[in-house]
Amino acid sequence: MIIPIKTARLTLRQLTIDDAENLYLLNLDPDVVRYTGDSPFDSVEETERFIGAYDQYQKYGCGRWAVITAKDGKFIGWCGLSYTPELDEYDIGFRFFKSKWNQGYATESARACIDHGFEELKLERIVGRVMKENAASLKVLEKIGLEYIKPIAFSGHEGLEYGIKNKSTT
Repeated sequence: MIIPIKTARLTLRQLTIDDAENLYLLNLDPDVVRYTGDSPFDSVEETERFIGAYDQYQKYGCGRWAVITAKDGKFIGWCGLSYTPELDEYDIGFRFFKSKWNQGYATESARACIDHGFEELKLERIVGRVMKENAASLKVLEKIGLEYIKPIAFSGHEGLEYGIKNKSTT
């Protein structure tokens, strides 16, 4: 078990089967998945299978974390680093219930994940990829220190790649 990441308002921890219903509902909202390239899960059971097979924590020491509010212990979304072996790189991602948008949760949790990646995992570089139209996520990437690198294809759409280097390893 990987120790949870704590911020002033949040706890980021591994997803568990108990999160399946919330994760299912999160991905069911078309506004939430609009710029992700992901399809909603078909059922809570499919979401449970996804969580059960999710191996990023064990393989790479990180992953997409459940984001839980410190105040009331509620699941409000996810945020975290994911490793892509084919590209040999880690990327930051986040997704929150619409009712939690524009409250700083994405920025707070993403910054904590970047810090974890650099300080605990000693990563050299982290990237972020977004669809060009996703202004809110672009703003979060810039707030946490990522800089524009290049245009990319993103799930059949125009996308942008951002990145940040670990200053303590360069």
